[in-house]
Amino acid sequence: MLLLTMYGINYIAFAIPLFLLFIGVEYLVARRQGKHLFQFDRSIANLSIGVAERLTDLFTTSLFYGVYAYLHDHFALFEIKPTAWLWILLLLATDFLWYWYHRLGHEINLFWGVHVVHHQSEDFNYTAATRITVFQAAVRTIFWAVLPVIGFPPGMIITILLVHGAYPFFTHTQTIGKLGFLEYFLVTPSHHRVHHAINPRYLDKNYGDMFIIWDKLFGTFQEEDEQPVFGLTKPLNSHSFLWQHFHFLIEIWYAVQRQHGLINKLKVVFGKPADFDESLRGLAERQFLSKHKQRASTQRFRGYVLIQLIFSIVLLFFLSLFEHQVAAFPKALTGLFLALTLVNIGCILEQRRWVFYLEWVRFSLVAIGLYVYWPHTALIITGGVVAFIYVFYFRELRRYYLQTLYGSV
Repeated sequence: MLLLTMYGINYIAFAIPLFLLFIGVEYLVARRQGKHLFQFDRSIANLSIGVAERLTDLFTTSLFYGVYAYLHDHFALFEIKPTAWLWILLLLATDFLWYWYHRLGHEINLFWGVHVVHHQSEDFNYTAATRITVFQAAVRTIFWAVLPVIGFPPGMIITILLVHGAYPFFTHTQTIGKLGFLEYFLVTPSHHRVHHAINPRYLDKNYGDMFIIWDKLFGTFQEEDEQPVFGLTKPLNSHSFLWQHFHFLIEIWYAVQRQHGLINKLKVVFGKPADFDESLRGLAERQFLSKHKQRASTQRFRGYVLIQLIFSIVLLFFLSLFEHQVAAFPKALTGLFLALTLVNIGCILEQRRWVFYLEWVRFSLVAIGLYVYWPHTALIITGGVVAFIYVFYFRELRRYYLQTLYGSV
């Protein structure tokens, strides 16, 4: 781990352009194969969630490492030293725990509420592999907490998690067919296509992350023998960044509110998604999704979304690369700006009119950052002038912004 952060530089940041390279290669291969695997809105939404996951990692990885270190220092049953066999054993143990975390993530409503984000895309490609949330990382930590208690050192655990976390990226593709004898023991793209499919015979199958042996051992294996259809059994039909993250947790809340007695409420929280009342989706949408959408007469907003996403990825790369050299305040301010930008992207994809207010909040964050590091009188005067224009010409500015973005008001 020390080699990955030498001289104050976090070399793990280079995974960002590397994975983007693989996405580009997959796109070109798919076009050559005559497959239309990428849809603009879905790809943007997928990558936005991937950016958010990596961003939150900057603030949570040390916390998770601290949990492993505390458990190892105070509760370790054995003193394990890194050897070749124990590295292999740790990899198998990690994958075994993943299987059960993943399986319960599909069988318990509360866990499905944080895992569902990964399954929302109706496209299945490398961009879908990036749909991971920090909530998933928190739940996984509960399962993997057994590893330091057994006696595996935190450094070994984090290293294996990096390898184990990178592997499934490459199983999210339709450009690779079956892989011969590897199908018998590894999770391949074919196996994982089954897992993401909503075909009745494919539901709740192939939970393995790296090794398919657990599915074969516990009776959840299914071979790919018909064309898979991807997404959710009840499509979300929304690219809203916030809604994608929280919709099912809100639905659970509504379901709990309808029940009487603690036992019945707990049955909802820890019940099965297959038994969940799907009509609650509509109720949640009416309460939380704005009805004020703009019908865009042009596609120009897509260019603005793409520019924002590219800027976000570049900013995230440099923030990750130099995370150990960036002070807490600018790191937090940049993180907040990036988070709002991702919400902004989702709002524009949804063609929401209230995105104008979000733009003003982002501008305010930039102004705060500039003032903190350049508290010049000219900046204060400029900020006052901008605020004056915003207040007194609010309607005109809003109309111009929406017309520029969507082509109509």
